[in-house]
Amino acid sequence: MILANGKLYPTDRQDEILSGLEECLNRTLAEQSLSPETVIAAIDRLGRRLDQGEFDLLLAQMEQADWYLAQIRPLLTREALEYKLRVELGVDAVPYHTAPPDGLPSLSARPAPLGVLLHIAAGNVDGLPAYSVVEGLLTGNINILKLPRADNGLSVEILRQLIQKEPALTDFIYVFDTPSEDVDALLRMARLSDGIVVWGGDEAVQAVRRLADPGARLIEWGNRLSFAYVPAAALHGPEEELAAQLKLLARHVAETDQLLCSSCQGVYVDTEKGSDLMRVGRLFLAALERELGRRRRGSFREGDGLELLRRQALLALEVRTAQLESIRGEKRVLRGDGCSVTVFRDSCLEPSLQYGNPWVRPLPSGQVLSGLRPYRGRLQTVSILCQDRAEEELRETFFRAGAVRITAPDRMSSGYSGEPHDGEMPLRRYVKRISVEMAL
Repeated sequence: MILANGKLYPTDRQDEILSGLEECLNRTLAEQSLSPETVIAAIDRLGRRLDQGEFDLLLAQMEQADWYLAQIRPLLTREALEYKLRVELGVDAVPYHTAPPDGLPSLSARPAPLGVLLHIAAGNVDGLPAYSVVEGLLTGNINILKLPRADNGLSVEILRQLIQKEPALTDFIYVFDTPSEDVDALLRMARLSDGIVVWGGDEAVQAVRRLADPGARLIEWGNRLSFAYVPAAALHGPEEELAAQLKLLARHVAETDQLLCSSCQGVYVDTEKGSDLMRVGRLFLAALERELGRRRRGSFREGDGLELLRRQALLALEVRTAQLESIRGEKRVLRGDGCSVTVFRDSCLEPSLQYGNPWVRPLPSGQVLSGLRPYRGRLQTVSILCQDRAEEELRETFFRAGAVRITAPDRMSSGYSGEPHDGEMPLRRYVKRISVEMAL
């Protein structure tokens, strides 16, 4: 399905629509502009319609719909969007005058949209493609969205509804369900764009780099890895405190299925002793069994059966393979009811099997910096369990190693309006600063 000129078209009209797209974009750039107020008012109305249940049928198709809605709904208010603009753009959000030193002419400067943004979205979060476009709209850009293969129609419907309620957005939103294999179509979109926003792994980023013109700004939101850390004071403190923190962490794992960049992939422990690792692993497994069991009882929907069975079969095969590999003594797989914890002897940082199958690894505090620096471009969120028992410099060490967020265990994937993404302010990357030299 394609969304262009405020209307839906079948996919087989793609070539026709792309052929006329440059003319449409140029006309919009020449004749129209988009104010933040127009966008904010439209999104605020959309949020209120969510509250009234107008999107319930689409939301019902999402896994973890209640959790995702709880995360995204607070971001769709006027207050949150105004705050986001103010925090992310700061003084750059408004025009200003300045007088450089040495008697140079005064300048009038202000932010301006890049022009046309191509969003190549990932499919690990329902609704994320639409929110990426929202950020482009807030900065006044025309937006071309390439949907991920796994999109369930929610993004298209959200953007179509935005246009219906605010026709001024019509010429600033284009959506294509182009497959990633259609390189020719993607190249045509890329050549029309002033900036390319890419969400995804290394392969996706590298593919977009090959597509992008040298003059286009490449805005990469690549895959990141997140984890929890058990400091020595927590490891040797009251077990009930550590168990309570692991329970919160297990709840987070159950809510996100470990699919997000901010999802906990595993737990590092400030130790070199296998007995300590096994103790943490068993405590974590018990918490996972409780939390995942509670989720399965409350979230199974009609129609989920086949996909759920397929996923469980694949995970069971992967866990069984890991068990066989553990014969060599490099790891130990602790199996639970519908979940597992793999205890490793090494300190590698890598994705887990996901869906409730994290790992536990040793990482003594004196080796945090050296152990994590090789992954500095991939680190994102860290949760220090029993943080009040940890030394203050531990947080700074994680930041120096490359991490950008430290949170409570149950808030690893919770955000707020104006929050940096992977350590950067998104809206600043979607604008340029322009200046006019004033006459002396």
